[in-house]
Amino acid sequence: MTDIQTQLESIIRDVPDFPKPGILFKDITPVLQDAAALRSVIDHFKAHYLDAGVERIVGIESRGFIFGTALAYAMGLGISLVRKPGKLPAATTSVDYALEYGTDTLQMHTDAIEPGMKVLIVDDLLATGGTAAATCQLIEGLGGQVVGCAFVIELGFLNGSEKLTGKDVYSILRY
Repeated sequence: MTDIQTQLESIIRDVPDFPKPGILFKDITPVLQDAAALRSVIDHFKAHYLDAGVERIVGIESRGFIFGTALAYAMGLGISLVRKPGKLPAATTSVDYALEYGTDTLQMHTDAIEPGMKVLIVDDLLATGGTAAATCQLIEGLGGQVVGCAFVIELGFLNGSEKLTGKDVYSILRY
């Protein structure tokens, strides 16, 4: 286990039966509250993607906004947002994606990504991969190129990275 993994393991909180019985929730809010841990996450992502030619960070609602904004600042880049419907004020493009029981929709401003732009997707957690895969569709639909998908935590037993085939999927912690 690396130093950052040990650091994060020691402060990520397990919350049993949240948001429903049988779920063990991995709470990253202690990482956000700990200046050294937050800095470590951002520095770690920056080092991993420094030579990838990233031109824009895309943060997925809502914790992806936090990590994505900090990383964009550290890398001297801008950030574009992916949100649920009705939350973005200008013209948007949408994608529907499958959930375990039903569908959901994500949106992004139509001017958020320029054709050919190299994009890094950032979020706190990779679970089933549906949200990240839908975000890739949004970016690619606008002509962008996804150079990577960065997560603080990956729940490997849910096989979410399989929906991101061909993408550089990078997770600091994997359960």
